[in-house]
Amino acid sequence: MEYRVLGRSGLRVSEVSLGCWAIGGPSWRDGSPVGWSGNDDKESLAGLRRSYALGINHFDTADVYGDGHSERVIGQFLQEIPRESVIVASKVGWFKGTAPNAMQPVHIRHQIEQSLTNLGTDYLDIYYFHNTNFGSNDQYLEEAAETMRQLQKEGKVRVIGQSAYSYADFMRVCPITRPDVLQFHYNAFGNHFDLPETNLFRWAEEQNLGIVLFGPLAQGLLLDKFDPNHPPQFGDGDIRANNESYTRERLLEIRTKLQPIKERFGYDVQDLVRVAIQYPLAQSPNACVIPGFKNARQAESNAYAAGKPLTDEEISMIKYLLHE
Repeated sequence: MEYRVLGRSGLRVSEVSLGCWAIGGPSWRDGSPVGWSGNDDKESLAGLRRSYALGINHFDTADVYGDGHSERVIGQFLQEIPRESVIVASKVGWFKGTAPNAMQPVHIRHQIEQSLTNLGTDYLDIYYFHNTNFGSNDQYLEEAAETMRQLQKEGKVRVIGQSAYSYADFMRVCPITRPDVLQFHYNAFGNHFDLPETNLFRWAEEQNLGIVLFGPLAQGLLLDKFDPNHPPQFGDGDIRANNESYTRERLLEIRTKLQPIKERFGYDVQDLVRVAIQYPLAQSPNACVIPGFKNARQAESNAYAAGKPLTDEEISMIKYLLHE
C-alpha cells in the first residue's frame, strides 16, 4: 500500500481508501432509492478486516448511508483495532430528520453525537458537509461553519471537509466553511472538475487542500462486469435501479470504449480495476480514492490496485478513449 498526505490537513491516508456507502444497505430519501442492495453485515465486516490487513487505513461513511447502518457496521470493526491506527470520516447534510434543513446547527450537533455513538468513538478524523444545501439564500451557512469550528475546538472533529457536486458550489461555500479536505465525484470518464475553467484539482493544489475522490470505479461500469444483453436488475432501495447507464445501449457503448484499454492493459477485471483506480490518483499528489465494496474479495481487489501508477502516456490514452 502507498500512502499520501491530504494537503494541509496533515492526515496520512492510504492512496486506496474505502468508501462505505454500499455496506449501509438499501435506503430511501423522499421516496427515492439512495442505498445499495445485496449487502450482508458479515461480509461487510470481513471486507473491513481484509482492507485493514492490506494497509487501508481510511474509511469514509455518512449518517445517511443506510440511515446509520454503515456507521454501526464500522463501529463493530473499530472495536477490534486501535482507534488511532485509522482515519474515520463521516458526513452530515442529506439526513435532516425533523429539522427544517440538515445544516441547521442544532441538527449538526445532534447528528455528530449520533454518528459518534454509531461508530463507538469520541471523535471523527474528518467531518464533511455532505453537500452545499445550507437553506434558502444560504441562511444556515455561516452558523453551520461556526458550529463545525466549535466541534473542532471541542475535540470531536479533527479536520473539516466539504463535499459538493459542482465547481460553482465549491467556490460559493468554501470561503465560509474553510475546509481542509474536499470530496467530489471523479473517475476515468472525466467530468467538469478537470476542465480548464472549472479545474478543481488545480484550485485545490493552489490552496494545499486534500482531495478525496468517490466513484473511481463508476459503480462497476469501468470494469465491464455487466452483460449488455442481460442488464442488471437491482433490488429495492438501490440507487442504481433508476440509472440509465445500466441500459443495454449504454453498456454496449462502454464495452466498445473499453476494448482498446483491455488490449493495452489486460482483459482481467483486476487489470481494469488498476486502470480505474490509478487514473484519478494521477490527477493530484494530494488525492486518494474511496472505491466501494461489499465483501472481502472486492476490498482486496481495490487494495491490489495500489502502488501501480500509470505513465503520462497511458493517462493521455485513457483520457482520449474515455472522456465524454
